[in-house]
Amino acid sequence: MTRSTGGVVAAVVAVALAGGLVLGLVGCASAIPSPSASPSSPTSAPPSAPPASMPDLSVEFQAVEAEFSARVGISAVDTGTGARLSYRADERFGYASTIKALAAAVFLHEVRGSARDEVVTWSAEDVEAAGYSPVTSEQVETGLTLSQLAEAAVRRSDNTALNLVLARIGGPTALDAALVALGDEVTEVVNAEPLLNVIEPGSTDDTTTPAAFADDLIRLVDGSYLEPADRTALLAWMGGNATGDTLIRAGAPAGWQVADKSGGAGGIRNDIAIIDRPGGDPIVLTILTNTLDPDAEYDDALVAEAASVALAAFDR
Repeated sequence: MTRSTGGVVAAVVAVALAGGLVLGLVGCASAIPSPSASPSSPTSAPPSAPPASMPDLSVEFQAVEAEFSARVGISAVDTGTGARLSYRADERFGYASTIKALAAAVFLHEVRGSARDEVVTWSAEDVEAAGYSPVTSEQVETGLTLSQLAEAAVRRSDNTALNLVLARIGGPTALDAALVALGDEVTEVVNAEPLLNVIEPGSTDDTTTPAAFADDLIRLVDGSYLEPADRTALLAWMGGNATGDTLIRAGAPAGWQVADKSGGAGGIRNDIAIIDRPGGDPIVLTILTNTLDPDAEYDDALVAEAASVALAAFDR
């Protein structure tokens, strides 16, 4: 069955547009990052120390922040032992396109069987309104199945694909409710693309914390939320992420396999990942960052360097 959701997607975007001004719809959409709880300088200390079972890498992460003039949030968890490495893990950051992995997971959980094969169509106006859409911009005439859209949102960070998936599961409010049901009462999902990238100073809309996203990823892969086949599909989509090679993957030790979802907008650059390492249990790693200068563009090397510091603590 073919169903046109151009009107639905337009409605999702229209609701988002009603909440504020879109700034610079280029790439994944430019944004003004909000350095919530931002330090007075890039080297000021985080509010809490890492767990006793992991080394205190505050000095190392402060050096990374100083080098890139940025704020960095880290949460890394050994899924076998539960050992956790944290730095600014409870501070809020805009999540940008990393939310697409969680939206795809909720889609897999809630949309079952042949319903995933429903072909959906959209308009060129939907694509223009959403911004960065490398897959859906080429399929306006034919449409794609819901499953293909979820995959495009994760693998290619396609904005229109995310909006169509959101429309199917009930919009940003439904995704937020699904995350609460998953145990995440921190993440605040408010807008669709592209407004989810615009973080107003002092607002918690479309933000999360490194710790919250790390806990979400753990639940997505521990068998408590997704069926085995769906977990395999999500990890395959994340493993084929086309926008993550210069991020956590670039900072991971040789031979470690990274399934990730990146996100970037203006001064925000993030990556969240599930990492398989030889001879050990998977590591969940979330890295959320923003430049201290709201007018500065992000640098992928910041995430790669932070990943290298974090993962070295587990490579022993």
